[in-house]
Amino acid sequence: MIVFKSPRPLQWGALDVPLLGIGQDWHGAPFDPAAGYALAEDGQRLWFIATHTQPAQLHPSARPGKFQAELWRHDVAELFLADPVSGRYFEFNLSPNGAWWSCEFTAPRVRDSEEDFPLPEVGAFAELAADGSWAAALAIPLDILKARINYGPDTRGNVTFILNSPDQKFLTAAKLSDGEPDYHLPGQFPVLQPKPLPQL
Repeated sequence: MIVFKSPRPLQWGALDVPLLGIGQDWHGAPFDPAAGYALAEDGQRLWFIATHTQPAQLHPSARPGKFQAELWRHDVAELFLADPVSGRYFEFNLSPNGAWWSCEFTAPRVRDSEEDFPLPEVGAFAELAADGSWAAALAIPLDILKARINYGPDTRGNVTFILNSPDQKFLTAAKLSDGEPDYHLPGQFPVLQPKPLPQL
């Protein structure tokens, strides 16, 4: 799981970050057009970028930049970040219109808190085109990730999508289990691999 390292602060509207694609669903069936994603660090924040060229089915309560639970019931991009030592991990949901949600877990599907509350200072951004294609991003403060899940060289992670709602298709950047779709498998997440951000 590649994380591009930027020597300069990144900002929405000028994110020259290479996108990686997911062109098959959980079961290995082709998924076209592919969903695009990228992870990038700029020293202050971890950026999670997601995009797709098809119209999205949005959660009816999703509002740009606002915290909203159960986004996964409709089209969504998801980022998982895990500490392999403690077993704690974060799930971040990002709606195509920039609505977002996060939750911290102490073990697979075991929430740290039953109450939903937004992490402070997370930035959410999105752009919906007239043809229905979309791009969205979360900017997550690194100091929060370091404090909560010891974010660093050993951090594991995965990027997933749920698309084509209501006939949902489940996509995962990292190959997980062969059973039914289950994104909550932090022990199978790959280690994040830093790479210098190429000059595009």
